[in-house]
Amino acid sequence: MPSILRVALPVPLPTLFDYLADDVGSVVGCRVRVPFGRRQAIGIVVEQETQATPPDRLKAIDAVLDATPLLQGELLSSLCWAARYYQHPLGEVLFSALPTALRQARSIAEPTPVAVQLSEAGRAALVDPQRRRGTRIDALLNALAAQALPLPVAREVGGAAALRTASARDWIEAIDPIALPRVAAARSLNAEQQAAVDAVRGSSGFATFLLDGITGSGKTEVYLALARAALERGQQTLVLVPEIALTPQTIRRFRDGLGVEIAVLHSGLGDAERARAWLAAAQGRAPVVLGTRSASWVPLARAGLIIVDEEHDSSYKQHEGFRYHARDLAVVRARALDIPLVLGSATPSLESLANVEAGRYQLLRLNQRAGGAQPPAYEVIDLRHQRLQHGLAAPTLAAIEACLARGEQALVFRNRRGYAPVLLCHDCGWSARCPECERAFTLHRREQQLRCHRCDVQQRLPRACPQCASLALQPLGEGTERLEDLLAARFPDTPIVRIDRDTTRGRRMREALIESLATPGARLLVGTQMLAKGHDLGQLTLVVVVGIDEGLYSVDFRAGEKLAQLIVQVAGRAGRAERAGRVILQTHEPGHPLLRALITRGYGLLARELLGERRAAQLPPYAQFALLRAQAPTQAELDAFLAAAARALALPLGVVLRGPMAAPLARRAGAVHGQILFESGHRRSLHAFLDAWLPAVRALPAQRRVRWSIDVDPVDLY
Repeated sequence: MPSILRVALPVPLPTLFDYLADDVGSVVGCRVRVPFGRRQAIGIVVEQETQATPPDRLKAIDAVLDATPLLQGELLSSLCWAARYYQHPLGEVLFSALPTALRQARSIAEPTPVAVQLSEAGRAALVDPQRRRGTRIDALLNALAAQALPLPVAREVGGAAALRTASARDWIEAIDPIALPRVAAARSLNAEQQAAVDAVRGSSGFATFLLDGITGSGKTEVYLALARAALERGQQTLVLVPEIALTPQTIRRFRDGLGVEIAVLHSGLGDAERARAWLAAAQGRAPVVLGTRSASWVPLARAGLIIVDEEHDSSYKQHEGFRYHARDLAVVRARALDIPLVLGSATPSLESLANVEAGRYQLLRLNQRAGGAQPPAYEVIDLRHQRLQHGLAAPTLAAIEACLARGEQALVFRNRRGYAPVLLCHDCGWSARCPECERAFTLHRREQQLRCHRCDVQQRLPRACPQCASLALQPLGEGTERLEDLLAARFPDTPIVRIDRDTTRGRRMREALIESLATPGARLLVGTQMLAKGHDLGQLTLVVVVGIDEGLYSVDFRAGEKLAQLIVQVAGRAGRAERAGRVILQTHEPGHPLLRALITRGYGLLARELLGERRAAQLPPYAQFALLRAQAPTQAELDAFLAAAARALALPLGVVLRGPMAAPLARRAGAVHGQILFESGHRRSLHAFLDAWLPAVRALPAQRRVRWSIDVDPVDLY
């Protein structure tokens, strides 16, 4: 009997499209190829209805592309919920959940086995007296004689060439990684860690736990114990981390700690790799799935546990297109799957602390560093009246020198990449500015380039001032590149490693640099927030934080929270082993209340004070925000749209409109930007208004001449 299929297409339209299909069976959640205008498009069937006499005007689908649904059950329901909550077209939401390779009409290869074991021929070769000993292939065969290994581990043991040779000689054979023996022994936990594990394991069904553990307290050991328990029950664990840079070491710790292969999902992998990992998780063949924000949508056939590490990190918020928050969606999915969720952080977000306060989350504390290590000691250096060398004071340089003389490791942290944030002519006052947004270019001296980090505009570094032809062009301020040059000149015999977005562009380069951090060739580290979390470096005893004053006077109402989190996280890299750690904070405001509160009372009490301020001012998490962002080629077109949008629907009681107003970055990428902010003390009231208001905005003639989007629960107002 004919069916009417309601198909979601990846287009910016908040509607489904009806198509006709004959004798296709149940295809909800499957991809289909359909005619769409003058082209063919790939869509996903969301609803299916059988009708004896369907309307004649409907077009027929071209083909059903999947034998079994890609999106079904809990995952499809959660995606539909997210489309409604974040007010985003369902088609774009569904396709954002799929790896790129699965968004196309090509056939899908089944996940290939990614583990190897010795074959019968390999066992014979192992004892063959004629075979050479002491080679890489000998090491591989001996390792496989003890147990089957995940392919990446086998590659580490013998190397790629040995694997190819063993395969060509039929000495090894591929197996499904789910069949690997789990040989990793459980590790001993301290009393606090064991109490946290017992609390989670003792829960029944859905529950959210906030694991508030100071840096170095062993939160990962708690994660491993909980994941091991899920494995023993035959269930899967999903682990989210905020940064790609954290995935190699986290993969290694989970693989070594659990004895199973880890399926990995993040944007740094190839399309085929991501698709294989996604399908393996969907089929229940991946016991542990680890990834960044996009992994929050991986299907879990045997779901048992979700872990969100560094839950406070703003990287979990998608800032373009479908503007979801992976941490919040983890809560939604865990509830739908009826499984526990663990949110871990040394600096929990104020939103999570407010949920603990309201009784929605259960708080678990780890107050002691693992292994008896002590928290680092803070020292504030007053920069007033001090002569600085590219941003570093003389006492700071002396502390670095003493640290290196003891054979220890030091980290200089500056959350700004490039050589300098400003290039200025000393004679006429000209400064290099981006033509698209009119903000200062960042100087990248080694590449002899000026770059705008907001618009991606690049220009060659001028030899002379374009305005007066003077040669007196001077960089002002410092980024990681300039700090690296200063330290290299000051300590010429000390190996320096710089970690920022410029030095870690490729996957191999990024992984090699991260791996090098714990080697003798990395005595002095310079970097941005990529170094602020997750790294466990036993020789690192000194952390220097440069440029914190910029965060003390930001207009962002979250600035205090973000700065405190950043300081605590980067400070937590110091003194994680037997040697004591020291943290130097350079500032022109040594008496600033936020710094004094953080140093003397700690993040927990400071966060409580910040929550009190938010409650008094009726700011999130005690109010709900939605932000309309718009951009247009001209100010007149932008103003006309924002004014019409503000008048599109009368405001109900309990919803407040702020604006229209210019965006904090009023020009960007050649366009003018503006916004309207909606506030409400009740989530339901705000969403009821958005449900009625957004269709009215889409019907405005002025909206055709601008680009606009809605951001529900924005993490910043930029």
